[in-house]
Amino acid sequence: MRLAQNQSRTHFTGQAVLTAAILFGLAPTLLFADDNEIRYRTEKEIAYRDAKTASELERQRCKLDIYFPENVKDFPTVVWFHGGGLKNGNRFIPEELRDQGIAVVAVNYRLYPKVKAPAYIEDAAAAVAWVFENIPSYGGSAEKIFVSGHSAGGYLTSMVGLDKRWLAAHQIDADSIAGLIPFSGHTITHMTVREERGIPQEQPIVDDLAPLYHVRSDAPPLLLITGDRELETLGRYEENAYMWRMMKVAGHQQTTLFELDGYNHGEMAHPAHPLMLKFIREVTGQK
Repeated sequence: MRLAQNQSRTHFTGQAVLTAAILFGLAPTLLFADDNEIRYRTEKEIAYRDAKTASELERQRCKLDIYFPENVKDFPTVVWFHGGGLKNGNRFIPEELRDQGIAVVAVNYRLYPKVKAPAYIEDAAAAVAWVFENIPSYGGSAEKIFVSGHSAGGYLTSMVGLDKRWLAAHQIDADSIAGLIPFSGHTITHMTVREERGIPQEQPIVDDLAPLYHVRSDAPPLLLITGDRELETLGRYEENAYMWRMMKVAGHQQTTLFELDGYNHGEMAHPAHPLMLKFIREVTGQK
């Protein structure tokens, strides 16, 4: 096992992830309660856009599923955005997040080419706002809402949490989010946004639709996780490493970066979930 740490930047070998999970208290089950005492329920096809004003496409795509513990109060919630390059994909509850004493809200959002930027960011913000407004009625805590997602979902996570204007449209301060956990998300302007403008994938830009543009010291705690830099998509590790560095330069004290050796872009999500759960446990004080 090779494990090196520099401040809050950590490097795991692929073979070491499970071992590290045990050593560092990241066991993938029973992080928040005795699962034998918890009952879970799933509610599906919940619209998070106002039906009176929603377009037909919004009525079709802007829905979420919520998986939650029925007999636990003040539980943490993860809002989960699927990947797919902002072009494909559908919501799902990650298996690694089931039976953990937390709620998971899986979100669909509108996709390119039926919409263009910033429509999918607006949808992500509307979904997070729905959770803030409604999770207390399910027994969850509005002070323990975490936002996460893989790839395109990681990009949406960072945009909603770092660029405060999207949640401000719903009268919610983005700093009310308990933590941001993007998995292998773009920190530059997303490749599909660039495609909309005729810019090739290999030409990086940073504008106001890039998470890097919104680096700030007062953002929620940020956990960046990527796959192996040699196996990741188009420099995704390096983007996240630069985000980690610039957040530190800006004075943000709670940014952490993990690189999972041996895992490519698609594979990295599974071993990343235990790291997410440990992060949630630390932020909520359940160490």
